[in-house]
Amino acid sequence: MRKSRGGVFPAIGAGVWALVVAIPLYYVVVTSLRESEDALSANPLSLPAEPTLAGYGEVLSDDFLSFLFNSVIVTALTVAAVLCAALLAAYVVVRGRRRAHQWLFRVFLAGLAIPLQATIIPVYVIIVQIGLYDSLLAVVLPAIAFALPLSVLILTNFLRDIPEELYESMHLEGAGQFRVLMSLVLPLSRPALMAVGIYQALQVWNGLLFPLILTQRPETAVLPLAIWKFQGQYTVNIPAIMAVVVLSALPVLLLYILGRRFLVAGLTAGGGR
Repeated sequence: MRKSRGGVFPAIGAGVWALVVAIPLYYVVVTSLRESEDALSANPLSLPAEPTLAGYGEVLSDDFLSFLFNSVIVTALTVAAVLCAALLAAYVVVRGRRRAHQWLFRVFLAGLAIPLQATIIPVYVIIVQIGLYDSLLAVVLPAIAFALPLSVLILTNFLRDIPEELYESMHLEGAGQFRVLMSLVLPLSRPALMAVGIYQALQVWNGLLFPLILTQRPETAVLPLAIWKFQGQYTVNIPAIMAVVVLSALPVLLLYILGRRFLVAGLTAGGGR
């Protein structure tokens, strides 16, 4: 009886949580297929009487692809830079023998305690002074800085799980630090790199604060800011707003589906220590 109860309550909780997640998603997709006149009058959870893709047509004809391209560029540059810098920093922390290397790790850990919102004014001043305001780099550089602490932490825990014997065998063969990094550490750390890349890509893709404060022109707008602008432009046209949300979520959803196994494996790395 106790075992059956122990299995029933988690199942009920999982079912309730699935409904909490699924109902808003269902509402967004269904509303994006409605006519503009029916969005407010119809039952929010009922299927549209005459499904239409008019909302998607309006979105795609209003520079949505430009916003999508900007988001792809910002996300790709940020993730690539974070993976390179975080892997090098984690390798130095794990293999370094000097006290300065451990202090470096503590500096990255301290970065986890700094909220993004508390630094937006200094970041804005720095970006303006170096002449990068209203450019994609104005979003990329701060995003890299705030992504590094967690990325270094995850990769450091993963690299510590690599057996010491593998490092020693590479050194006995005369391999230098660069060869050890490229031939041993990089191949073995691919799951953690995938996890960090997917997680940081999700964070950058959905980030609103930096694009909102550090960019101004429509040519430099990314998808989160574009959703906000579409909401102002189509105040009454709710299906168009929901169509923006659906189109913006599709690349992220596809990325998560393809890499969820690496995400879980990488984020749990080092848990046994």
